[in-house]
Amino acid sequence: MKLVVVSAGLSVPSSTRLLADRLAAATVGRTSAEVEVEVVELRDLAVEIAHNFTNGFPGRKLAAALAAVTAADGLIVVTPVFSASYSGLFKSFFDVLDPDAPAGKPVLIAATGGSARHSLVLEHALRPLFSYLRAVVVPTAVYAASEDWGAEGLPERIERAAAELATLMTGLSAPATQAKAEKEEAEKEEAEKEEDKKDKGGEFTVVPFAEQLAALSAR
Repeated sequence: MKLVVVSAGLSVPSSTRLLADRLAAATVGRTSAEVEVEVVELRDLAVEIAHNFTNGFPGRKLAAALAAVTAADGLIVVTPVFSASYSGLFKSFFDVLDPDAPAGKPVLIAATGGSARHSLVLEHALRPLFSYLRAVVVPTAVYAASEDWGAEGLPERIERAAAELATLMTGLSAPATQAKAEKEEAEKEEAEKEEDKKDKGGEFTVVPFAEQLAALSAR
């Protein structure tokens, strides 16, 4: 499975990226399947996102990031809180993303801020955004204020949200994996039939009509 982490942190080091990494590690630890993790740092894509708005075409790095989100089995999205909402850079990335890309994907939403008073940003801004995009948002959202780092409560919220995301990723990817396997098996059988036809000169065996009558008479 592929897990894509979208981090909108601006500073280096970034508490937003730190939270994103902890959520990703917890999610991987909760799955028995092999998980490939890819991190999209929006800070590095700011210029290409702006150009995409003006010319309608994504740059090379932005195109790769958009493709990664589209191909993901699950998403972790983390933004710093600016003016009581998600950052403009965070929203801009999802504005240039194909609106159908997040549809049906499990998404874990998270945010960081300087005060616990902004924690409701998860419910009044992020959850409505991804519900509008028809994503499957996990029940537990994670907010980390400055005072939460090193305090009780945050690790438990991270583990609970990660468990919910891992469960959704496993459950939603299973039918797709089965369908892919069935398609590959059908293609294999078709290829074997074509090989058999080639071995026989590409001709079907013709049974004379008299032999068919004789076989019917013998029954």
